[in-house]
Amino acid sequence: MIATLQRYWRTGVLVLFAGGVLFLALGGYLAPVVQLASTPVIAAQRWLATRYLAVYQAINSPQDMAALRQRSALLEDENARLRSQVIELSEQLKDSQFKDELLGFARNRPEDTYVGATVIGRDPSPFLHYVIIDKGSDDGLQHGMPVVTAQGLVGRIDAVIANAARVQLITDPGSAVNVQLAASRTEAMLTGSLTGDVTVDMVPQDASLKPGDIILTSALGGTFPANILVGQVVSVRKLETELFQSAAIQPAVDFTSLRVVLVVVDFAPVDISPLIPPSNP
Repeated sequence: MIATLQRYWRTGVLVLFAGGVLFLALGGYLAPVVQLASTPVIAAQRWLATRYLAVYQAINSPQDMAALRQRSALLEDENARLRSQVIELSEQLKDSQFKDELLGFARNRPEDTYVGATVIGRDPSPFLHYVIIDKGSDDGLQHGMPVVTAQGLVGRIDAVIANAARVQLITDPGSAVNVQLAASRTEAMLTGSLTGDVTVDMVPQDASLKPGDIILTSALGGTFPANILVGQVVSVRKLETELFQSAAIQPAVDFTSLRVVLVVVDFAPVDISPLIPPSNP
């Protein structure tokens, strides 16, 4: 009987203790005690987690780095391949645009017959201005034939072999082209230079010549068809003490990016030099 009462007593005390603890916990009175007791446990858990992560990274880091390096190499190869494709497509687009422009030029001058050619070389000398094209005598090209682009006059055929030809540009110091001012139809002479600059000379003093004037080829001299665009006046040199005025010309063709050209194959240059009286000594 006494043992049973003691058991009930202990049970009652435990229930009362547990209820008191629960009451204190729910009332927030035990929060400082809980925090104090949990701080070492949390610190121990944090320390264990940090050490576990360090060990895990030490074990798996070499594999991860190898995988990242492999992935990076694959991405670099793919990037290089895509860049190559972009460059190739860009070049194809430029070629297509150039050919469309040449086709448009040929349609605007249906009276002439043309052979298209690609520029395959340039004269290495800084003092000579020539390009090599991939068409020659087998394609009907002959010495003296005019060469043009959609922008304007390029030059003329200077030398020919079976499958290639050399073109003298209008910027060459040995080039001389009979031209005319588009506005007044005044005849003049266009020449190149060692530096590649182009000049119009032999313009009469009373002729109107000003920056912006358009320069066209002239039939005079028999070396080029008439009315092909040559360039535009940039600046004028006019002195009252001289018989003629001159002007610096900006060529219509960008010779640095010359890639495809048209050769006028039905134009036969006329050598009129034997008909010109010799100058007096």
